[in-house]
Amino acid sequence: MFERSRKGEHALLIQPHAGGPPDDGASEEFTDLARSAGATIAALLTARIDRPNPSTLIGSGKLEEIKAAAEATGADLVLVNYPLSPGQERNLEKYLERRVLDRTGLILDIFAQRARSHEGKLQVELAQLKHMATRLVRGWTHLERQRGGSIGLRGPGETQLETDRRLLQKRVEQLQKRLEKVEVQRTQMRRARVRSELPRVALVGYTNAGKSTLFNALTGAEAYAADQLFATLDPTVRRIELPGGGVVLADTVGFVRDLPHELVAAFRSTLSEAREADLLLHVIDAADPLREERITQVDEVLQAIGAGDIPQLLVFNKIDRIEGATPRHDQPNEGHERVWISARDGAGLDVLKEALAQKLGLERIIGTVHLGERSARLRSRLHALGAVRGERHDETGWHLDLDMALADARRLAAEAGGHALETLLPEPVEDTF
Repeated sequence: MFERSRKGEHALLIQPHAGGPPDDGASEEFTDLARSAGATIAALLTARIDRPNPSTLIGSGKLEEIKAAAEATGADLVLVNYPLSPGQERNLEKYLERRVLDRTGLILDIFAQRARSHEGKLQVELAQLKHMATRLVRGWTHLERQRGGSIGLRGPGETQLETDRRLLQKRVEQLQKRLEKVEVQRTQMRRARVRSELPRVALVGYTNAGKSTLFNALTGAEAYAADQLFATLDPTVRRIELPGGGVVLADTVGFVRDLPHELVAAFRSTLSEAREADLLLHVIDAADPLREERITQVDEVLQAIGAGDIPQLLVFNKIDRIEGATPRHDQPNEGHERVWISARDGAGLDVLKEALAQKLGLERIIGTVHLGERSARLRSRLHALGAVRGERHDETGWHLDLDMALADARRLAAEAGGHALETLLPEPVEDTF
C-alpha cells in the first residue's frame, strides 16, 4: 500500500467520456465541484472510454498518462467524474499511488462541509457511511486475520473487517432512528402549515442558480448564500406576504446532473418541501449558456423525487449579468410562465410577487359584513387573520370592514356554513370546493 497524503487538496481531474468530443459543460461543472470542495486544480484530463475497463474503468495507456501528469503537477488527489465501483477505486489508487475519489465521494465531501443543522449533519453522515460500507474490503492484511482458531488468537472468531462492518451498520441504524424522529417533528410542522391553509411554495433549481439569494430577498432572512455549488443543504422555511395574502416559502438544496441516488435518499426530508409544495419556483441562472440543459436536468430530478407534476413558475435570475436585460413577466401560449429578475439587485421582485399571487390565485375581497351575537368565533378568526380594518357594534351584532384574501374568505365561509361572508364572495362557496 502507498502512504496517503494528509492534504489531498491538489487535485488532478479526470473527465471520462464515451465517443465524440468531451462535454465542456460537464467538465466545467466538475471543475466547479472540485473548487467548491476546497481543491486547487492541478490539471484536467479527458479520457475516452468506449468500453469501460471493469478493473480500472480507464485503459492502461491513459492510466500511464494520468500517472505521469500527477507526478509532473504534484497532484496528491485524483478526482474522477464518474461513479467508480469500490474495486475500480482501489485499483486506481494502487496504480496511481494517490488517493482517488469519484463523483459521488466528491459531492459527499462538499455536503459534509456545507451541512449546518443537526438534521443536515445526520443526513450527510448517513450517506457517507452507506457509501463507505461498499468500500470496506480487505485493504490491509490485518483485516483478514481471524482472532479465533490459533494459539493466542482465540476469541469470537470475527475478522477485523467483520468487526468494522458490524460497528458501521450499528451506527447507520442509530442515525436512521434519529432521522426518523426528526422527520416526525418536520412532518408535524408541515401539518401545522397545512392546517393554516397557507399556500406552500418551494424554491428549486440547479445548484448556484441564486435560490438562497432570492429567498433572502423575498423574506428578509439571512440564509447562507454564496457563489459556490451546494451553498444550501438545510431547508429554510419562512412566511412571506404577497398581494392578496401570505404564503409559506421554502428554500431547498440545489440539484445537479447525475445527483447520486444515496444523496437523494438521504435528503428526503429536504426534498419533501418540494414534493409537498403547491407551486415550485424554478430558479434559473439566466446568464448560463447551458440554462436550457439545466432546466431539463432539474425537471428530471423533480420527476425522480415525485414532484414532476407540481405547477412551476420559471424565474430567470441574474439578469444583471445580461446586457440590456430588464425585469418582465412572460406568459407564453405553451409551457411555463417566465419571470426575469435579479435577486441580488432586487430588480423585478415586485413583478415576481405579482406573478406569484396570480399563479396562486391570491385575489382579495373588500367589503362590510354583519355578524350576529352568535358569530363571536368567526369574528375572532377574522381578527386573527388581520382581515378587520374597522368595526362597529350595535344591538344587532358587529359590522366589520374587511380586507382579506379570497381563499381565506372562502375557507371561513365554508367552515361557518356560508352566512355573512358568502355575500362578499364572487361566486357561491359550493362551487369552489
